Amino acid sequence: MSIDEDADSYRTISSPASAKFTEKMSRFLSFAHPVDDASQVREFVAKYQKEYHDARHVCWAYVVGTDRSEQYSNDNGEPSGTAGKPILGQINSLNLTNVVVVVVRYFGGIKLGTPGLIAAYREAARLALDEAPQVTRHAMQSLTFTFPYQSMNAVMTVAKMPEIETIDRQFDCTCRMTLATRAGLMPELISRISAIDGTSILP
Repeated sequence: MSIDEDADSYRTISSPASAKFTEKMSRFLSFAHPVDDASQVREFVAKYQKEYHDARHVCWAYVVGTDRSEQYSNDNGEPSGTAGKPILGQINSLNLTNVVVVVVRYFGGIKLGTPGLIAAYREAARLALDEAPQVTRHAMQSLTFTFPYQSMNAVMTVAKMPEIETIDRQFDCTCRMTLATRAGLMPELISRISAIDGTSILP
């Protein structure tokens, strides 16, 4: 089974990272985390809001989905577009996904102005992301199907191919199996399984 290496690839970070930045006496603490979905994003944001409850602002942005389709930013009381968008811009500039960046600001008494805020939040986000190890991962899909016991050998030949992972299997008079592979290889996997006598792909 072969595929264009970029067809189902995406870039993310492999572990959390943090950074600190000071601008005109305002302190910025930034945190980058890998996430799987928006619910994890909310958990991390709530964690930092609780931990830094005495901070003036806890701003954040995230991108999730292997196609980077879900994006959101939050200014948390800063002037509109001066915090969340610059943070999101740094995630997008690196073409990352499944990432949340939270920036905590302790106000230092000197107003930064709109350009200053944008630059400061952008820099804080960049510093945290610079500290985060980046990795290339692949979108995965699964296929569940049934087959007669007589077709066991043919099915196992496909299941043992490179890039194929067995998620679940039940062997009886009618057998059932779930295989996983990279999204770009799924059409070929479906074709190979469908060609085996007696197989039936489940929704």
